[in-house]
Formats: sequence, C-alpha cells, structure tokens
Amino acid sequence: MVVRRALPTQPAVRASASLFMTEAAAQGVTPGRRMLDVGPEPASTDVAAALRVEPGTEVLARRKLLLANDIPVRIATSYFRLDLFGGTPLCDPDFVRPTLQAGIEALGHRFGHAEEELVARPPTAFEAGTLELGPGEWIVRVLRTGYGDDGTPVHALETICAASRHVFVVAQVTGADEF
Repeated sequence: MVVRRALPTQPAVRASASLFMTEAAAQGVTPGRRMLDVGPEPASTDVAAALRVEPGTEVLARRKLLLANDIPVRIATSYFRLDLFGGTPLCDPDFVRPTLQAGIEALGHRFGHAEEELVARPPTAFEAGTLELGPGEWIVRVLRTGYGDDGTPVHALETICAASRHVFVVAQVTGADEF
C-alpha cells in the first residue's frame, strides 16, 4: 500500500474535513482514522521550538492513526499551546467538527502562513509498533507549523509516515518557478 502526500498541501485539500481522508479517497484508497489519545503532554524539543515554548512545557496533543485500506500508514499528532487552547473544545477527546481548522478559527485565530520540515529516521518503538513496521523500516517525519496572521505559532502538526508506504509530491508555488 502506497499513498501520496502533497507538499505543500493544496488549499482545497487542507480546508477539507480531513486532509488524509480527502487525499486518500482521491487516490482510490479506502481511508480510515482512529483517535489514539487527546490530552496534555510535555513538548519535545522540536515541538517546543515550533510552538515557542520551553521543552517539557505541557502542550495539548491530539494523536490519531491514519489507515489506507486498513493498513496503518501515518500517525498524526496536532500540538497546541495550553495557554491559548486549554479548556477549549479542542481538548475534547473526539474529532473536531466540522474541521480542526474551523475549531481553531472559532477561537479567534486566523491563518497567516505555515512551514514544513521533513526528516527521515528510524522509528521509535511506539511508532514501529503502531505502524506495524518490519525490521529496518524507516519513517519520514513531517513537522508542519501553522502561524496565525499575527505570527503566533498556533498549531504544530507532526506526521509520522511509514516511509515504505508513501510518495511525497513536492510542487513549486505557481509563478515562482525558475529553471
């Protein structure tokens, strides 16, 4: 099972109810998702830097498993600063309806820009077990930080992708191509 992940994500797909569900369905794959956990946890060094908090600071984590034809392909975790999102509907244990983006906007945050960083590495034990990876398989970690229109880091999305189950399609911004 191989799924495609576009970078950057097309705006219409990003604004859909679920980026993965929309992308996978367009590829003829039966998508699935399962919420793994929602709650506070200490920010890793990378997540802390993205959200501009100290490492170890408690942040809200919303972690889900994404499946393609019932095969686990990604672990996606949204991280939020508790000083901005603690006690809000984003802390509820189910999927945010109608969309996570709408939930963020309902709390007064408007999208400004995002940055994405990709790193290939061996998986942690949790990642290997959750994604059902074989010995020697790697993951690609995509860390996408979304900033509000005032420059405040609002959302860090860490996506752990089974490397052998993904193709990353990278596109240039229209009008910015050069040979």
